[in-house]
Amino acid sequence: MPPEAETTRSPRPPLARPGLGASRRRRGEILRVDHAGEYAAVQIYRAQRAVFAGRPGREAIAADMAEMEGQEQVHLDRFNALLTAEGVRPTLMLPVWRLAAQALGVGTALMGEKAAHACTEAVESVIEEHYAEQVAETEGVDPALSAELARFRDEELAHHDHAVAQGSREAPAHRLLSAVIKAGCRAAIKVSERV
Repeated sequence: MPPEAETTRSPRPPLARPGLGASRRRRGEILRVDHAGEYAAVQIYRAQRAVFAGRPGREAIAADMAEMEGQEQVHLDRFNALLTAEGVRPTLMLPVWRLAAQALGVGTALMGEKAAHACTEAVESVIEEHYAEQVAETEGVDPALSAELARFRDEELAHHDHAVAQGSREAPAHRLLSAVIKAGCRAAIKVSERV
């Protein structure tokens, strides 16, 4: 076949890039969904910590959960500030996400330490991917936001790696538990961007 007759695929069109001078709507979606994710993470860790804190011999995992909750609270505080500064409303789903996150936190903690860590591994793997996509979307257009998202992504990845090191994959029904949690996180991301 002659070279000119070969079919070539054109590259995918670039994603819409939020940032300075770009779509305010898309930037609002990013801030709204990230705020919702950090809000839910705080609720999960807070619920897990509450379960472990009252049990003898569980001081170490309660301290782990408190430390991760504190880091997520820093992220949440930053998104609260950005939402306020930019006039972006949080997702209307926050009351639902609060209940779902608390139920997930309590449920996995009651299943034991490995299940609590499996929850962290699953949630943080989805969040890390989500932040990585946003970093790629914003870099070069809004370097300040991109850098902040990259830092948050690295901190979420550290939580993921810590959970794996603590035996998350030894949790009962790990694959099923992980799949269900990941599916829930992905659905929450899609809904929170829009609602």
